[in-house]
Amino acid sequence: MSSDRPPSPQAAPSGSGAGQPRDAGPRGGGDDVEGPGAGKTSLVRTLLETVPGLELSVSHTTRAPRPGEVDGVDYHFTDEARFTALVDQGRFLEHARVFGNLYGTSRDAVEARLAAGADVILEIDWQGAQQVRPLLPEAVSVFILPPSRAELQRRLRGRGQDDEATLARRTEEAAAELAHYAEYDYLVVNDDFERARADLEALIRSQRLRRARQEHALRGILDELLEGTPSPG
Repeated sequence: MSSDRPPSPQAAPSGSGAGQPRDAGPRGGGDDVEGPGAGKTSLVRTLLETVPGLELSVSHTTRAPRPGEVDGVDYHFTDEARFTALVDQGRFLEHARVFGNLYGTSRDAVEARLAAGADVILEIDWQGAQQVRPLLPEAVSVFILPPSRAELQRRLRGRGQDDEATLARRTEEAAAELAHYAEYDYLVVNDDFERARADLEALIRSQRLRRARQEHALRGILDELLEGTPSPG
């Protein structure tokens, strides 16, 4: 699971707003995770392995696969003509052009998994996030920060996949992305990996305990506890 998409969650929404089934039981939650050079991909991978019911939205992209990347796992790789056709059909929750390549999040795939009760992570940049928020107002956004500028540069260089010109461009883009931190609900500093992972898992668990989700899951218990009790007020 690699992510070279510059920090900016969800980019341009297509078509009408996201539908929300009303009678299909508890709806899952969307989590928008962003953070340039902050180790978000490793954190997300670990969460997917350790938190039941958590899924990653796999983005579509027109860029060429990198060594070791698998179609349908890391990205859905496609060409520009097919991508543009999907945009015209309103099939993306968000899309953007980044470094000359197109990236997008499938509306159908995300809505289907949310309707099934799964919690879905969107690993997107600030552009995408700005456009997803109106469509998924219940989504929680998290910006993962590196502990310092020097560590940010070290991590970007540590990928070992880019030349110097690309690294310079990525460093510049990362700094621009960091300026959007105030648009997010939560900030997590990835200085200690295990602590950052635990912070993210705590956020996910807290969202699952919200009354709107628990009320449906606990209906039987609540009905038994309140049997014969008049409604308040």
